[in-house]
Amino acid sequence: MRVALFSTCLNDAMFPQAPQATVRLLERLGHEVDFPKGQACCGQMHINSGYFEDALPLIQNHVETFEPILDDHWDAIVVPSGSCTGSIKHQQAMVAKHAGENRLAHLAKLIAEKTYDLPVFITDVLGLENVGAYFPHKVTYHPTCHSMRVTRVGDRPLRLLENVDGLDLVPLPDAETCCGFGGTFSLKNPEMSAAMVEEKAFNIQSTGADYVVAGDYSCLMNIGGALARNNAGVQAIHIAEILAGTREQPWTTPSYASKVGS
Repeated sequence: MRVALFSTCLNDAMFPQAPQATVRLLERLGHEVDFPKGQACCGQMHINSGYFEDALPLIQNHVETFEPILDDHWDAIVVPSGSCTGSIKHQQAMVAKHAGENRLAHLAKLIAEKTYDLPVFITDVLGLENVGAYFPHKVTYHPTCHSMRVTRVGDRPLRLLENVDGLDLVPLPDAETCCGFGGTFSLKNPEMSAAMVEEKAFNIQSTGADYVVAGDYSCLMNIGGALARNNAGVQAIHIAEILAGTREQPWTTPSYASKVGS
């Protein structure tokens, strides 16, 4: 398959290891990956904060960048972020329609139908649960709010992790509780956000895991910061980084990339 990668602005700016690992994984599985150069922010943080007008140019840019998929230039758009996938699939067309941009809303809806969060693409489109990954560490999984409630990835990430050679997957207490990030929620309600992430960090530490994994670096950034402040010795990592490595070719985070946790 020929896949278009939407890397997301946060990953581009701070955590390039997530899209890089996604490319490595998909190419190892035999697929061609393109990176459309016009891509930028999907508008999620603006939409979630109620700034629909500010999000509209971003939605327009996203549609223009990925519109070639409607002419079969690519087979799918893959995103290593549950929250951005959720915004593309459930918010962009809504915001465009709210602004009276009906053609834009229609195109956004069509593009959304061909857009997949990484674990969903692997399990539902490629039909795989074992991608030949190797990660010999103790890991716990945090299901981010947008992944669960908007993108609805369900247990797909867990099924993928359960099939990683060498990985010891341990359950996270109160796993479905929010980590307190919520984009601008953490800025507008810092005390509440701090209390929520401290509880999440405590639960992660209680598992004895070496790594906490999720499908979104925005939440991992928040969780990893709390773990680092507590000197927890737990690293935060994206699921793409776990799935990308094999016994013969382990995944190594680039030295220039931001790392969170420990």
